[in-house]
Amino acid sequence: MADADYEPCFRDVLAARGRIGPYLDPTPLRHYPGLSRLVAAEVWVKHENFQPTGAFKVRGGVNLASQLDEDERRRGVIAASTGNHGQSVAYGARLFGVPAVICAPEGANRLKVAAMRDLGAEVILHGPDFDEARTHCERLAREDGYRYVHSANEPLLIAGVATAALEALEAQPDLEVVLAAVGGGSGAAGASIVAAAVDPAIEVIGVQSEASPAAWRAWSSGQPAAAENRTRAEGVATGVSFDGPQRILRRLLKDFVLVTDEELDQAVRLMLETTRTLVEMAGAAPLAAALRLRERLAGRRVCLIVSGGNITPEQLRAVLA
Repeated sequence: MADADYEPCFRDVLAARGRIGPYLDPTPLRHYPGLSRLVAAEVWVKHENFQPTGAFKVRGGVNLASQLDEDERRRGVIAASTGNHGQSVAYGARLFGVPAVICAPEGANRLKVAAMRDLGAEVILHGPDFDEARTHCERLAREDGYRYVHSANEPLLIAGVATAALEALEAQPDLEVVLAAVGGGSGAAGASIVAAAVDPAIEVIGVQSEASPAAWRAWSSGQPAAAENRTRAEGVATGVSFDGPQRILRRLLKDFVLVTDEELDQAVRLMLETTRTLVEMAGAAPLAAALRLRERLAGRRVCLIVSGGNITPEQLRAVLA
């Protein structure tokens, strides 16, 4: 097992692809004329909302679970999550017969909580937000001896989720810009590793809600950061930055933009109208950023990594209203 301070490289992404391949099919990369018109660019969508868990993070969960040693499998794994990371850990653990415990906030997305339980994980609801759930999770890991799976500071997770960007560039090698949502930052870090290896001219741009800008602050300042965590987009909701992804982002990420929750709502609606697919607020973040950066992206070949589609009927009604 790589330790948390190890920085994954392109070779690790290639190894992850081999491990994931038997369990997860590649997701589609599709071109939508309607989105291209809105952004004034050639827009391609990497549909990670089509994953069996509805989110990109399952790639990392399968990669990590495949590399657990016998002692770790016996002890079981524990993770803190608002839902998508927890589903990925539960999915990978189930594949390899590993007990899994997930700590989630008390108000977590009910569909994600149900999915984690359906995958066989024990779900503990604790605290009002992700950071409270994470603190509780870390205490349980110390007390009960679980193998703690951090949502961001895990090289095997970063290498696993990076395979989404690798698939996109293999399918469309002339992409010029890749936009990825940032919560903890594993997805954008993975995309940056791949882009730098394939062609350093490819711009990877991170996107976060201005209502929870901890990762943006850390990237901008070059220092660990905390911030108010008020976004409604649980997939990018964290109040602190994480060192593992930040080391990669500071070196390789070309830009980082903030969008409002209202822009995320609009992007969810536009994704439904133009692609006929459901996308959660975090998954719509790349489109929200592309619309904000419309002049800069005009005429270029742009990939939106739609990280997830786990939106509840209640959330969807609120967005459409």
